[in-house]
Order: sequence, then structure tokens, then C-alpha cells
Amino acid sequence: MISLTELLLLIFLVAGILWALALVNILKKEFKGNDKLIWIIVVVFLPIIGTLLYFFVGRKQSISGKQSGGAP
Repeated sequence: MISLTELLLLIFLVAGILWALALVNILKKEFKGNDKLIWIIVVVFLPIIGTLLYFFVGRKQSISGKQSGGAP
């Protein structure tokens, strides 16, 4: 049986990996104006909530994430 300590360690490990992936993703993509800086600040100062917000809202705001209306 998994102990509470091991479970918490696993949760923090997964959260840390997602946090790092969010930061790398933000740094690689293009955004309008100061959106990149704002997302970095949100993710750094609100790690769990900011990371979730970025993955659900922020990725759609990136310029390089949007496809043009042309052929695939």
C-alpha cells in the first residue's frame, strides 16, 4: 500500500514536471505584446493554478499555436 508521504511526493513530482513543461512551452512560443511576460509571471508566482490556467487558456493565445486558414 502506498503511504501518504509517497503519494504527496508523487503529486508534487507530477506538478513540478507540468510546471517546467509550461515554462518551456511559454518560452518557445510567440505571443502578442506582453502576453509572454504575463504568462511567465502567472506560472512562476502561482505554480499550480497558473500552470493549469496556461494549459487550458494560454496555449490558445499563442501566435505560433494558431494555424493559418490555408491547407494543412
